[in-house]
Amino acid sequence: MPTSTRRARERASTRERIIEAALRVLETEGVAALTIRRIATDIEYSAPVVYQHFANKDALVLELVAHGHRLMLAEFRQAVEEPGIDRRMMRIASEYVRFAGEHPHLYEVMNGAVVDADERRRAAEPAIAVLKELLAAWSDAHDMVLADPDEACEIIWGTLYGIASLGYLGTVGNERARRLAEQALRAILLGWRTEAPGNE
Repeated sequence: MPTSTRRARERASTRERIIEAALRVLETEGVAALTIRRIATDIEYSAPVVYQHFANKDALVLELVAHGHRLMLAEFRQAVEEPGIDRRMMRIASEYVRFAGEHPHLYEVMNGAVVDADERRRAAEPAIAVLKELLAAWSDAHDMVLADPDEACEIIWGTLYGIASLGYLGTVGNERARRLAEQALRAILLGWRTEAPGNE
């Protein structure tokens, strides 16, 4: 194996170890405990090694946000395998809320002011794109046209975010929050179908 290839693999492996250690700290202790020095200690390297991969804590947190959205996207992609578009929509609602409950600190960072709003939006874009595709399939299946698909997506995303927040903050608990998310989405979709031209 060429030296350059081995070094690239070692570098990638170290980066993965840093991310895994950062996720462990974030998930168990929250973002306040997440420092470059702490991560370096946890992976038994010096802080300068961590800085070779991430310029600062903000860069590391941004990577965790991107990682969280990749995890959520994987859940969404499983949801779209469900038979029937209505079941797929309900599964997306349930999985979104479940994710927030299982990864409360990560979810908080993914949606909080720790990371710039534009960066958060960029990281969320692939998962939002899946939701938009599902909405398009749902509207086609029900032979209706959404007046503003982007706005419809934001309504759903915001509703799920609000209910997920009730769940992960412990206000209603995650299981109940999942049921509420499905009920809320069902009501929104029914409202759109009822308001569609020809159904008034």
